[in-house]
Amino acid sequence: MSQNPNSAPVLADVIKPTTFLTVARLAKRLGVDVTIATETFQHTGSFKFRAAYNLARNTAHLEIIAASSGNFGQAMAYACSLLGKRCTIVMPMTSARVKIDAVREYGGIVDLVDVRVKSRQARLAELGMENPGALLASAYDDELVIEGNASLGREICSSPYQFDCIVAPVGGGGLSAGLIQGVQQAGKDLKVIGAEPLLGNDAARSLQAGRLIKNDTEPNTIADGARTVSLGERNWRILREGLAGVVEVPDESIKEAVRLLFSLANLKAEPTGALSIGAILSKPEMFRGSRVCCVISGGNVDPDVYTAILKEGR
Repeated sequence: MSQNPNSAPVLADVIKPTTFLTVARLAKRLGVDVTIATETFQHTGSFKFRAAYNLARNTAHLEIIAASSGNFGQAMAYACSLLGKRCTIVMPMTSARVKIDAVREYGGIVDLVDVRVKSRQARLAELGMENPGALLASAYDDELVIEGNASLGREICSSPYQFDCIVAPVGGGGLSAGLIQGVQQAGKDLKVIGAEPLLGNDAARSLQAGRLIKNDTEPNTIADGARTVSLGERNWRILREGLAGVVEVPDESIKEAVRLLFSLANLKAEPTGALSIGAILSKPEMFRGSRVCCVISGGNVDPDVYTAILKEGR
């Protein structure tokens, strides 16, 4: 039986506070005054729980259908289990096995799709027709998602650390838009900079053009959480005015960032989660002289992929 949304715990009462790490060896290697804000210890292993719980709690729908490469799916499955709701997650067949298994273990139904034949959104629309009473939820293009992620921005602003900028991964834009919104809510003058895979650089191209530009297909980047075709419309309205810039990160720099977090910070990060460190590796001159908060957005990575990345650096 589902909970009455009004009686369910609010987001602030269920999230785990983010973990801040200052790592002297990492800062020395990067040549930048960097502090890590890692969401790898958040419920379900990524920041997505903030968004998923806030959305699931604040909708009257008892069934939620969403598309995800994994992290939002896990988060939504767990959020729905806490709230007594049902969920189905459309996932690419190429999703990390660890993420597919986790969605199922949290109580969600997994609907696998071959994105070379049919997009996640097309399959989502089909399931919506088959289940007219369900909510079709976006992992990023939703006010409740953005506000859930804004909690991280407020948390960073209320921390004892003083920062000049926040660097965070960009896929659909839900995290970066939420950070901007949270910083604004906290009344802080703090820049937010996006870190995006070079192979899926629609956010960078959109900012440069001043209009929303889409990738032709889901980008084939190691950062599976950023394999989005475009930013969300709601995210774009926030990002075009509030994002201070976007660094396009080659996949080799993403892998090196994963290795540095492992070897110097004793932190397991998935490739998408390591994008912010990859941004500093790609453009160190952009960050020198600044106090930088690097958001590590998640740590859910397939063991085989993770092992291969680490071995490449030997």
